[in-house]
Amino acid sequence: MENFRFYAPTYFAFGKGSEKSVGELVKRFGGSKVLLHFGGGSIKRNGVFDAVTASLKEYGIPYVELGGVLPNPRSGLVYEGIDLCRKEGIDFILAVGGGSTIDSAKAIAAGVPYEGDFWDYYSKGIPVTEALPVGTVLTIAAAGSEGSPDTVITHENGMLKRGGTGEALRPKFSVLNPEYTCTLPPYQTACGITDIMVHVIERYFTNTKDVEITDRLCEAVLQAMIEEAPKVIANLNDYEARANIMWSGMVAHNNIVGVGRAQDWASHNIEHELSALYDCAHGAGLAVICPAWMTYVYKHDVNRFAQFAVRVWHCDMNFANPEITALEGIARFRSFLKSIGMPLNFAELGAKEEDIPAMVKTMGLGEDGTIGGFVSLGNKDVDAIYRLAL
Repeated sequence: MENFRFYAPTYFAFGKGSEKSVGELVKRFGGSKVLLHFGGGSIKRNGVFDAVTASLKEYGIPYVELGGVLPNPRSGLVYEGIDLCRKEGIDFILAVGGGSTIDSAKAIAAGVPYEGDFWDYYSKGIPVTEALPVGTVLTIAAAGSEGSPDTVITHENGMLKRGGTGEALRPKFSVLNPEYTCTLPPYQTACGITDIMVHVIERYFTNTKDVEITDRLCEAVLQAMIEEAPKVIANLNDYEARANIMWSGMVAHNNIVGVGRAQDWASHNIEHELSALYDCAHGAGLAVICPAWMTYVYKHDVNRFAQFAVRVWHCDMNFANPEITALEGIARFRSFLKSIGMPLNFAELGAKEEDIPAMVKTMGLGEDGTIGGFVSLGNKDVDAIYRLAL
């Protein structure tokens, strides 16, 4: 296990009625005027908007609304939010919605005190060290942004989808009421489950030795998803399944399952080009890319893939030929994704083979650049993985 530092100070209020504590929590963490950031009209239809604003009013906290966040959140709204916060004297940002809304809120929070272009944090990899405080009210279990220091934004000039990070972006608090995820349709629910699983997989496939505790934590989260996903797809109002999935989404990405080990993140980087170009759901893109990545790299460490197959998917271990076990694990993962309604190839996603060269180029690896902490991948490797996903 590698040395690490881990500090995850987010305060969580979980369960039925937890959204009523928003006003109290904003006060506790120093907010006096709030930017209420959200997406479309769903939060007004399901009641969470009314509950949140009532709580803010109860505690005498004024707020300014900024809606319009899209899936794969865009830079234009971030710039608008930065200007609005400066004009209105906002000192706290409250994101009500899913990962896209939270990511957009974090980008605004980073941009307000920054004298340059907020995109510097995404295009240059500069860590965010100063930001307005952010709180979240989560309505979609998927991205894990409610507990992480990470954010992903698409810049509309070139449709470049890039990630930023910094401990200053960890939410001060996150309110998680699983009831508000019950209105999500099966496809969106399955996309979220896929995103959660791949967040774990990006950490699970590592070259670091002797990481048994985090191996077991990763395996537990993956098995929870395998157990709960069919329940919630069959009954969208299954509160207990929704609750387990919602907390798994946070655990999967606040990095408690990833400390002390090298991580990969190639699948996410490769997928970002798909969702930036085609505006598909991130989880759906991951369902196409992650198994293709597995197929391309599994020979790098056949035994780890065999371990994944045995411990997560309960495959029988073929000691004479571990490669058979490794491939069976990948096949079972693909079958699971199909069973919950996820696409498995470019055709099902609506992607086109002729766009592959452009996506590889847009990643910006250049001649010698690479991605991936498990296996270093260059342009030719990324091209090959896209083609395995056809």
